[in-house]
Amino acid sequence: MEFGVFLLAQQRSYAQTSQSVIHNTIEQTVVAEQAGFDAAWYAEHHFNNYSLSPSPLMTIAHAAARTTRIRLGSAVCILPLYHPARLLAEIGLVDTLSDGRLELGIGSGYQQFEFERFGSDLPTSGEIFHEIWDIINHGLNEKVFEYKGKHFEMLPTSVAIRTIQERVPLWITSMNPGTLGRAFNENANLFTTVLHGGNDALRGLRGRLEDLASGLGKDLSKTKIGFLRCGFASDSKAEVDAYLDSARWARRISESLKDRRMDVDDGYLIKETPCAVDMTLDQLRQNLPVGSVNEVVDKLLQEIEILKPNHIALQTQLGDCDQKTMLKQIELWGDKIIPAVRKELARNETATA
Repeated sequence: MEFGVFLLAQQRSYAQTSQSVIHNTIEQTVVAEQAGFDAAWYAEHHFNNYSLSPSPLMTIAHAAARTTRIRLGSAVCILPLYHPARLLAEIGLVDTLSDGRLELGIGSGYQQFEFERFGSDLPTSGEIFHEIWDIINHGLNEKVFEYKGKHFEMLPTSVAIRTIQERVPLWITSMNPGTLGRAFNENANLFTTVLHGGNDALRGLRGRLEDLASGLGKDLSKTKIGFLRCGFASDSKAEVDAYLDSARWARRISESLKDRRMDVDDGYLIKETPCAVDMTLDQLRQNLPVGSVNEVVDKLLQEIEILKPNHIALQTQLGDCDQKTMLKQIELWGDKIIPAVRKELARNETATA
């Protein structure tokens, strides 16, 4: 079982400066490597305080110079907001700068607010996503390629800086059946989440994935599944509640952006308003792996049994969570939680062998 940290780089209020948010992101990456995490993941969002992470590949390039072992991933590059020629060149550069540690996550985006400011059209994002995916496949696997589609046309082109990895791991985030079907057919990895849902939501997700894979004649056990999850270990109810409050804030802001009903006071900070999918802190506490170390381990083992992921990406940088607390949390997961989960999984595997 692999573990990563997922970094949204959020700014809940002006008590946090943009500089501190970005520096905290890099510091969490460095500490995650020291704690034994396998990967660090960086989101992509634009023009609001939900996430101050406009360029995951630029962040990876910087993080690569501060680390030596940890894998570094985009979660995800919003393909319709890129020109594929530049994206290909930057993929080659980043994989080279990181000595072959790039994990390339791609998605089609969902925030109208962002698309409008790029002069892009959200309704056509799916078509553009698949064309750029085509171009990525050509550019990373062929010395010289050309392409002609509905949205892009490229003359015979060669990517000057080749990736160090023969095959850069490709991660797809989507619940669109057509996109998932393509991911299965091309042996791409899946990046999934049930947001703040509990075991029932996990069973539903596993069932949908199994049905799609079966319909294509694919064995889901051969697909690498990443699972984005909020989790926090502490014997202090106040600390757990503060983390859960930040997680709920992040969901509220995300939903307002997705539903295109965002409201701001000063043109920047998004107002936090309850949404249709709101949960109480007690509901979040019941659904998520939070609480004492033993409670977190037990809940994670339940979730792993249901979803059967290969990689868990822990959301550490949420809302206005204190940096000192977050760094201690990463160290605690590396010191106690991850080893305990792996030990129990190994024991179960031996018992069933």
